[in-house]
Amino acid sequence: MTTPSALERPAGVPFTRRLAARLVLVPALLLSLLPPRRIRAVLGLVRRGATPATAARAQGARDAMCAVSLRCAGPQGCLPRSLGAALLCRLGGTWPTWCTGARVVPPFTAHAWIEADGRPIGEGVPDDYFTRLMAVAPVSRPAP
Repeated sequence: MTTPSALERPAGVPFTRRLAARLVLVPALLLSLLPPRRIRAVLGLVRRGATPATAARAQGARDAMCAVSLRCAGPQGCLPRSLGAALLCRLGGTWPTWCTGARVVPPFTAHAWIEADGRPIGEGVPDDYFTRLMAVAPVSRPAP
């Protein structure tokens, strides 16, 4: 027996934001096929020159990815969703902290997400629900 479920896709995402999300969807899907060390290396290059993303900007990027892609909106779409949201933020000149890790409580479940201001964005779980195994944070610039 299966459990019926429906994907919740965000409404009210502006057309230009949806268009930008479609633009980063293919690179995000291609990145999700790479080994973790390569993903980290690519994201490390892409984040250069970006300022830290605000929670609102990161949530908007995540919502846009879910609005344009059923794969990203689905329960198994965390990796392309998080990659796409990070790339979408980068198009706007900002960068969230991109993370991969696992749930703290059993059973083990791997997950990928973005954070802003030290909090997971759009996950609907407490801040300490996941433990980070890998993170690509914004590069902080030294004060002049």
